[in-house]
Parts: sequence; C-alpha cells; structure tokens
Amino acid sequence: MGSTMPETLVTTALQRDLLAHAPAPGLVVYSNRGGQHCGDVYRTLLHEHGALRSWSRRGECYDNAQDKSLWSRRKTEVFELREWPVFADLADAQASVAEYFDYYNHDRLHSSIGYQTPYNAHHQPLQTTSLSYSAQLVF
Repeated sequence: MGSTMPETLVTTALQRDLLAHAPAPGLVVYSNRGGQHCGDVYRTLLHEHGALRSWSRRGECYDNAQDKSLWSRRKTEVFELREWPVFADLADAQASVAEYFDYYNHDRLHSSIGYQTPYNAHHQPLQTTSLSYSAQLVF
C-alpha cells in the first residue's frame, strides 16, 4: 500500500507472494483494469508463474465477488468503528490493512469454508468430494 499506485507497487507485492508461497500453475490473481495491472512487468511475472489474471468484465458486479466481499467486510468491521478522519496518515492506514489481513487469515472464521480460518483451510489436504470449499487467503 502506498500513496501512489505505480506498477512497481503491485509487481513487488506479487513477487513477494509468489516467492513465499510457490503456487502451482493456474493460480488466479485478482486484478483490476488499472494501469499497474496492465503493465509488461506485471503481465510477464504472471505468465512466468503460470498465473491468470481475473478481471471484472465491464458492468459485471459479481465478477471477483470474493475480493469485493473482503474489502466490504473490512470497511464494515474497521472503518465504521473509527472516527473521521479514519487514518492519521499513510503509516496508520498501512498498519490497519496489515492488522486486518492477519486477523482475516488467522482468526476470523468463515462460514463458506466450514467455519475455519482461510489459513487453516488453505493448509488442509484437498478434499476430493463433489462439494469443495474455496478459501481466499489475502496477502
């Protein structure tokens, strides 16, 4: 998170995640239509790791609904509890995002994954049943 949105902001974050988690090819990465997600470096990085961009189609509000739900929940659970101005400065906003994502991944139970945390669901062996759960671990 930064005060501007250059391509290096998203490529650095993506590089960190790819190195830390070494995902299998076919990883779907949410991105929007901003210039930083359309740049050559970002697209090359995704291609080199066999990852796919998940873009919302114009006018399709349900595309990337899981990501949009995460940010909506964060606004409800964090922003509404704070007085205006919500953040004192950029460092305060960065700390708030890091703290919430840690909570979201490691403490917050999610009904869509059997009332587990995304971290626990992500680290379980894949179930081979007709019903599977999808965990969104955010970084």
